[in-house]
Amino acid sequence: MKPLISLLVLISTFYSFSQHSISGKVIDSKGNPIEGANAYLEGTYDGTSSDKNGNFSFTTTEENMQTLVISFVSFETFIKTDTVENLRNISVKLKEDVNTLDAVVINAGTFDAGEKARAVALKPMDIVTTASALGDVIGAFQTLPGTSANDEDGRLFVRGGDAEETQIFIDGIRVFNPFIPTGNNIPTRGRFSPFLFKGISFSTGGYSAEFGQALSGVLALNTIDQPTQEKTDIQFMTVGVGVGNTQIWDKNSFSINTSYINLAPYQYAFPDRNQWNEPYEGASGEMVYRYQPNEDGLLKLYGAFSYSNFDLIQENINFDNGFRFGLQNTNLYFNGSYKQRLGNGWKVSGGIGYTNDSSDINLESDNVNNAENSAHFKMKAQKRYSSRLKFNFGAEYFITDFNEDFIQSSTSDSFNLNFDNNIFGVFTEADIFFSKELATKIGVRLENNEFSNEFTFSPRISLAYKAGKNDQFSLAYGEFYQNPRNEYLKFADNLTSEKATHYIANYQYIKDRQQFRIESYYKKYNNLVKFDSEIATAVSNFTNTGDGYAKGIDLFWRDGKTIKSLDYWVSYSYLDTERDFRNYPTDATPNFASKHNLSVVGKYWVDSWKTQLGISYRFATGRTYTNPNSTGFLNQKTKNYNSVSINAAYLISQQKILYFSVNNVLATQNVFGYDYKNTPNTNGVSERQALRPNADQFFFVGFFWSISDDNKSNQLDNL
Repeated sequence: MKPLISLLVLISTFYSFSQHSISGKVIDSKGNPIEGANAYLEGTYDGTSSDKNGNFSFTTTEENMQTLVISFVSFETFIKTDTVENLRNISVKLKEDVNTLDAVVINAGTFDAGEKARAVALKPMDIVTTASALGDVIGAFQTLPGTSANDEDGRLFVRGGDAEETQIFIDGIRVFNPFIPTGNNIPTRGRFSPFLFKGISFSTGGYSAEFGQALSGVLALNTIDQPTQEKTDIQFMTVGVGVGNTQIWDKNSFSINTSYINLAPYQYAFPDRNQWNEPYEGASGEMVYRYQPNEDGLLKLYGAFSYSNFDLIQENINFDNGFRFGLQNTNLYFNGSYKQRLGNGWKVSGGIGYTNDSSDINLESDNVNNAENSAHFKMKAQKRYSSRLKFNFGAEYFITDFNEDFIQSSTSDSFNLNFDNNIFGVFTEADIFFSKELATKIGVRLENNEFSNEFTFSPRISLAYKAGKNDQFSLAYGEFYQNPRNEYLKFADNLTSEKATHYIANYQYIKDRQQFRIESYYKKYNNLVKFDSEIATAVSNFTNTGDGYAKGIDLFWRDGKTIKSLDYWVSYSYLDTERDFRNYPTDATPNFASKHNLSVVGKYWVDSWKTQLGISYRFATGRTYTNPNSTGFLNQKTKNYNSVSINAAYLISQQKILYFSVNNVLATQNVFGYDYKNTPNTNGVSERQALRPNADQFFFVGFFWSISDDNKSNQLDNL
């Protein structure tokens, strides 16, 4: 018995000597103790939690080198590897986790749309349920501050810039011809269906060094990574039909969307001010193929084709029988991208985009044929050193080959215009989080322009400070360059890049489905294109001596909380801008800019009717025009712009929807400017004609039917 007792004592003594004590204290950055922090040795069951004074202590039988882990919600995890003897009485200061939802977000000049964005201005459903948008992505973003009402055009005019100054990217790859071409005073639409995209970022200034060749704005569209179910969507509309389908197998998925539009029946029922020789007809198709070889890699192939054709005669004060304009356009766009997470904080991505755009245009009896082939190659890498430091860097190459033939019927003369415009760019950018309250983004972009043989250097910086739980301040500065538009480059080989410098200050408040933001900005233009003729021609003298400025304040308020089932937002923009560019004889406010712009959008769900009701009101003060009967340039303004639009989506059943909308329901006769007679009448007065929309109203009715695996999904998100 005694030997057994002696053996047990020996084992107990040996065991007690083999135990080690792990201890310490956990505090935050201000020295306050943290209660409840988890403290343990990695790969073991040995551990404990800190007490109210932040102290922790536990024992372990582990030997040699061990890893101590201390974690607590909203703080970065602390890791220390050392011998167990050195893991005693240690002081641990936990840093705040900068990746939490309440951390600061760098957002000066940027609106995000997507379920995963921290500060969402528009949700995916908003993109196409906005009453005035007519299902177009661009139409929805025209209700945000920083944009001007240009309903006769349909593109984005951002903070005093014309539509050419805002570029569109899909999965980081540029889209060279994103809009369907139209005639005068007929608003265009984007070529792409909104339901293929998971998120959208709209920057009205101060955007990342990753994006170049844009003076005023960037609209970045990101396609869906992987669909969650197989689905078929069918659409019957007053203007055409459409069908979409998604298939999933193994690690692959494929989505396709097609539509055919013919306005002949609509124009027969609702005639406009044009004489249509051939009413508008269009067909389009899109597809996305996705392959996920592993959890960290994804290949996406996106392709789109569109065809449009029309021929019409429009009223024109200088043509007794009206002016004939005919257009046939085909557009092919391909986008391939791949992204892969490599481990150790590395992530790489790359892509290729190609566009072929061809137009056959009839101007009275003259004919213009142009073709543009463009490509974009891009490689990007990201290194995440920690949650507080991340680097992005990459390189890209833009190629544009433009060719145009002009045939003059009266003389049978033909002219050929062409140019190549290639640009090589590199960029690098760092995201630095000093804390949850303070962060900065610093970057630079370098470009070499082969057309003008020039080198540009573009520094950009943003700073954000979180002042409280729900509000923050942001600042941004950046320099931006863009090649002159094609209609100038085809005539002149002496032009260099145009330049804009942005200064932005932003305040934002977000809480409980309510969002308020106010942003002031100043934008300085240099090296703008000027020419010495009425319009740009082959005999014009071109220079880069133009300049200008734009400054203003943007306000945005969204509230989905105060009134049950009601979601609404209000946007207001004040714009003060002048330019000396194109054929301007002096500094003046451009005729596409409005000093005051207001949008009010509301959506209300009536449960007893199973219907979503929507209304949109847009207001803009008058735009400048030149009256030759008075002295001065751009010397008068049009009347104010007003438009009220309504829509309704009725759930016939869970997957069947009847949709109805009316744009400009009050039939307000808006005027965008005036055309004047080339020669004065006998009284020496030049007569004029108002530039108005070809139709004051637009009516739309559609039936949308979804067939999906869950028997629940519908197209309300896409209407």
